[in-house]
Amino acid sequence: MPRDGGAGAQGVDPEQLWLSSAEPRRGRKPAYSREAITAAAVALADAAGLEAVTMRKVAAQVGAGVMSLYSYAPDKETLLNLMVDHVSGELPTGHTLSGDWRADLKAIAHLQRALMLRHPWLPAALSSRRVPGPNTLDFLERVLAALRPSGLDGTAKLEIFAQLTAFVAGHVAHEIAQAAGSQSPDRVEAEARYLAAVAADGHHPELAEALSAPGRLLTPEATFTRFLNRLIDGLDTS
Repeated sequence: MPRDGGAGAQGVDPEQLWLSSAEPRRGRKPAYSREAITAAAVALADAAGLEAVTMRKVAAQVGAGVMSLYSYAPDKETLLNLMVDHVSGELPTGHTLSGDWRADLKAIAHLQRALMLRHPWLPAALSSRRVPGPNTLDFLERVLAALRPSGLDGTAKLEIFAQLTAFVAGHVAHEIAQAAGSQSPDRVEAEARYLAAVAADGHHPELAEALSAPGRLLTPEATFTRFLNRLIDGLDTS
C-alpha cells in the first residue's frame, strides 16, 4: 500500500517514473497534474522543510483526495525525486561556456549554491541517492560539456560532478544551520576571547600562528568562493 515514507525495498523505478506518461491513463481527465502536485510539494518544503511534505498536505494544497495522488507519486521517495528534478529546472543550461573548464565549474557551483539557498531543503534531499530526471540530466549534460576541455575521461567527469554537488550541498547545509543559529555579538566576542586565551597559553603554537594571520572577508559568498577555489584549483587531471 502506498505510504508517506520510503519507497520500499525496490526503490524508485526510473523507467516508470521518467519514461512513462505523467498522467493516469484511465478514467476522466483529472483537474490537476503531476507538475502541479510536485510544485505544491516544493512550496510546502520551501515554507516549512521536508518534514512538512506529506501526501495528505500535498493533496490539500491541490484540492485532491489523498488516494488519487498515488497515481502520480506512489510514495514520498518518488515525490522527492520529482521535487529535486522540478527545482533543477531552474538551473540554466544554455549559458555560454568560456572554454576554461575550471572557471566554468566554479560558475556552475555558484548556480548550484543559489538554487540550494532558494530551496533550503534541497541539500538534505540530495543526501540520499536520487534518480536523475530530465532537468537534472540536462544540467549534467552542460557540466560534462564544461569539462570537455579538461581531457578527463567520462568516469572522472561524472565523479567530479558528484564531488562538486556534494561539496555545494554540504557547504549550503552548513550556511543554513549557521544562519538559523546566529549568535549574539556578545557570544561571538566571548568565543573570540576564549580562542585568544587558548592560543596564548603556549601549548597550541599552530593555532596561535593560524589565528594571527591577516583577517579575510567572512561573508557567506566570500567564504564559499574561497573553499570552492581550493577544491577546483586542486583537482588532479592526471
